[in-house]
Amino acid sequence: MIKQEISEIKKLFTERNCSITRICGCYVDGEKNKKTELKQAFLALPEEEMFKYFEILRKSLSGTIGKNLFNLEFPLESEKQGGAQELLLQLRDSRLGDNDLLEQFYDRIIESYEYVGNYLILLIHDAYDIPGRSSDGTEMEDASDEVYEYILACICPVELSKPGLNYNAVENTFQNRIRDWVVGMPDTAFLFPAFNDRRADLHSTLFYSKDAKELNELFVTDVLGCPLPLPAVVQQEVFQALVEEVLGDDCAIDIVKSIHEKMREIYEEHLEDPEPFMLGKNEMKTIFASSGVANDRMEVFDQCFDETAGENMEFMMSNIYNPRSFEIKTPDVTIKMNPSRTDLIETKVIDGRKCFVIELNDAALVSGIAAK
Repeated sequence: MIKQEISEIKKLFTERNCSITRICGCYVDGEKNKKTELKQAFLALPEEEMFKYFEILRKSLSGTIGKNLFNLEFPLESEKQGGAQELLLQLRDSRLGDNDLLEQFYDRIIESYEYVGNYLILLIHDAYDIPGRSSDGTEMEDASDEVYEYILACICPVELSKPGLNYNAVENTFQNRIRDWVVGMPDTAFLFPAFNDRRADLHSTLFYSKDAKELNELFVTDVLGCPLPLPAVVQQEVFQALVEEVLGDDCAIDIVKSIHEKMREIYEEHLEDPEPFMLGKNEMKTIFASSGVANDRMEVFDQCFDETAGENMEFMMSNIYNPRSFEIKTPDVTIKMNPSRTDLIETKVIDGRKCFVIELNDAALVSGIAAK
């Protein structure tokens, strides 16, 4: 799914656009015991509760693709009889009306979800009448010829509210506040099937993780039956290791800066692309070769890539390139600058010492003070 398709689904979670048919849930305590369950028509909820659920559902589709949101494809094993995808498909087709399927789904999550504390499993079913679109992208409400039927599951932490004082208006006094259990925003969620090309894609799901560093591997593999994607921070670490391995003793600041500048050019070329831009082995090799990496180091590129990243590894550009800052660190000094102006800094040997030289065209702020 691309950003526009995710936004289209998020817009359904409002009172005006809501078409959610049913909501179900299971409250699980820290000992993995089911404490209570809920099952009811969504539109029968009190208005205030409905708005709270809307907030949770919208949050489950928020964040950045490749960092918090991941397009996952089901492997063939998951789509076979008895596979993870089969249970999700049965849940959707039952419109959450089959209690045995719901219990099976809850049990699978409880068994695989790694979390210390209480949490709430929420599950909704929706049937979205997809509006047609004209050639200029304008929606035509009366031109729908397809329905997108899906389920969205969220796992939300349930925690005690913070202790404190509250004002009792009846007694006109301040009192110790009674602590209660509060449902938080989701830590994990998924949408099935994915809404690819504005239609249901039964071979894919959209996975959400609040924590971009920890993606809960057991949940992804057991509940969704999909291989775990590399978190953004791991992709960045692998890329950094690749640069160091390929350059070896030639890992000079000027070469690293040149690689960064080449990546900036590619990033800007693909800035308006609807889908995240991916860099595989060939694209990465071209970047290194055009950045002044020596021929003898390029001869070992393929071997370094396969050993460091894996032959079929693809990096998401937004995970390994920061368009907002270019940073140089030493044990005592950190330099941050506009990534488009790396030309302002260079290395020089002055009085026998290797130094960073920064060109100053205007006054500089030193601890907030304008200094010439």
